[in-house]
Amino acid sequence: MASAAPAPTKFTVALVQMSMVADPRANLDKAARRVKEAAAGGATLVCLPELFRTLYIGQREDHALFDLAETVPGPTTDALGAVARQLGVVIVAPLFERRAPGLYHNTAAVIDASGQVAGIYRKMHIPDDPAYYEKFYFTPGDLGFKAFDTAVGRVGTLVCWDQWYPEAARLTALQGASILCYPTAIGWHPAEKAQYGPQQLDAWRTIQRSHAIANGCYVAAVNRVGWERLDGQGAGRGAVAGLEFWGSSFVADPFGVVVAQAPPDKEALLLAEIDPGRIEDVRRNWPFLRDRRVDAYGGIERRFLTD
Repeated sequence: MASAAPAPTKFTVALVQMSMVADPRANLDKAARRVKEAAAGGATLVCLPELFRTLYIGQREDHALFDLAETVPGPTTDALGAVARQLGVVIVAPLFERRAPGLYHNTAAVIDASGQVAGIYRKMHIPDDPAYYEKFYFTPGDLGFKAFDTAVGRVGTLVCWDQWYPEAARLTALQGASILCYPTAIGWHPAEKAQYGPQQLDAWRTIQRSHAIANGCYVAAVNRVGWERLDGQGAGRGAVAGLEFWGSSFVADPFGVVVAQAPPDKEALLLAEIDPGRIEDVRRNWPFLRDRRVDAYGGIERRFLTD
């Protein structure tokens, strides 16, 4: 009789909630320092915020900002790959990918503990809202939803606007991901914060906790923090007073319990334990995956259902 496979082991995830400056090298250096601090604290999986190397470019439409993009492999994966190899950690590194001349993606590279890129996920859902003009820059992802084998097990990656879509979480979790990592750049418009701010933040937390519950897996949302304003000359839309990124990075367990939470207004290094045994326990008692009617979901690929 074949012996049973060894049970997956616990590990610690770290979320690097950080603010950005105009200098990409300074942001990369800060991220590398935070990864080292996380590893010193026992983390073996470290997640960085969306597009962490630069100020958030979506605040305006500006052709000059395409110059900030990079290839994969490239400067970010090379630098963080060396850190990952030195420390033996897995890093989720979001970046502005230059795939080909005129073709760009909002991408998350998963760098394994060996320092090699285990794979990339290209953001599938691309927003186009005031100060979030991402459709100007990014082609929607064409790799599908992805989970990657790493030194800590299977890790799923999605990016920011993807976090509002239950289909994305489900298809990633169904690939065996024990954790869904959501690198994020979300915050308040200055004129809206007083009236809508609390509801917006609550909705953001609620939808992601629901992904954890519905799929019986961990969810880790790592956000930027601080006030950012893109100054200078830019073409098209985008003259805004800046964005206040609301931080509040968190980790939710497989039943949606928030096990770690960062503040809304300052940098933080958030650590949380990921326990595969908790996934098993929750799914046995709340068997949502077992009771799915996979024979009855044929309309989900359609934009809207009518008689």
